[in-house]
Amino acid sequence: MSLIFSYSLRTAVVTALSLSSLAAQAQIRVGINLSTTGPAAAIGASSKNAIMLWPKEIGGKKVEYILLDDASDPGIAVKNARKLITEEKVDVIVGPNTTPSALAMLETVAENETPMITLAASASIVEPMDAKRAWAFKMPQNDTHMTTILTQHMADHGVKTVAFIGFADAYGEGWWREFSKLAELRHIKVVANERFARTDTSVTGQVLKMMAAKPDAVLIAGSGTPAVLPQKTLIERGYKSQIYQTHGIASLEFLKLGGKDVEGTLFPTGPAVVAWQLPEKHVVKKVSTDFVRQYEAANGAGSATQFAGDAWGAYMLLANAIPLALKTAQPGSKAFRLALRTALENTKDLVVPQGVINMSATDHVGLDQRSRVMGKIQGGKFVYAYGG
Repeated sequence: MSLIFSYSLRTAVVTALSLSSLAAQAQIRVGINLSTTGPAAAIGASSKNAIMLWPKEIGGKKVEYILLDDASDPGIAVKNARKLITEEKVDVIVGPNTTPSALAMLETVAENETPMITLAASASIVEPMDAKRAWAFKMPQNDTHMTTILTQHMADHGVKTVAFIGFADAYGEGWWREFSKLAELRHIKVVANERFARTDTSVTGQVLKMMAAKPDAVLIAGSGTPAVLPQKTLIERGYKSQIYQTHGIASLEFLKLGGKDVEGTLFPTGPAVVAWQLPEKHVVKKVSTDFVRQYEAANGAGSATQFAGDAWGAYMLLANAIPLALKTAQPGSKAFRLALRTALENTKDLVVPQGVINMSATDHVGLDQRSRVMGKIQGGKFVYAYGG
């Protein structure tokens, strides 16, 4: 279902009249594709909550936001992209939340020369740079950034052997590729390598194989609530050593579903998730805490997540690029979309809740090591643990 809303937080199905070409030319149209239902719904929900706080005007132009749900399905995500571009005539797309959907949408946005600011994680969305990826930008940190601090934590804390279990899709494969490479460099031996689907209801077989290898630690490369399943199974089977997760878990739904079984989990994360506890010297602390204060005022104490921070960062990225694009062309035109893509690609020293962005023609993420810290689940909350 398509939702069109403004800063007043109004949501409605609007008439064809409100979508006339005249209106489209008078204002910027931002298409948003999120996973508000399906296995990634916990991720999409917090992204949507942040987007509902976006201002109604950017660069002196009114902005209309058209929100579609892809149900965590790459096929639906592609259909949504086509609808947003061909029917809604959007100037830019924000989303999706998942790597498989983002990869599936690449061809559509490139063919129609429409910038896409994705909220999905894998570096494969923007690397290696080519004609399709030239239209894609990404808010979450690359797997490389996250695996760097995660493996450093393992090495610093005496972890010599690790069992790995990840999603059987591009997210899990991206993490395996980066983690296995860095683990080898840090002399950490991977003693098991397993996969599971986001929709699986049992991973007992995989867990038994991992436990038989007697690892010092386990890394679960999943996101949202499906990442709880391997951890619960490990605890049920009596695993006592350290469990690591990825930045894809930082949602309240993960905490609720995991309960006591996820206590003590260590995970790399964007600074916004633990904003209040960041070292005072951290370059993003002010921007991060300002965002968290606003988000939690609308959604409740402790509600800020990795995914909400990424979504707010997407607004800040647009707010920085749109005024530059408007100097070249007006919304609703191919020239404006191209100018916006160019402005996004030339973003410099933009501080967002999750880091500092410096993009280029070959780097459509632009984040550096200031974009991640280690977090821990303690007392049913995400807390700062290490780094930054």
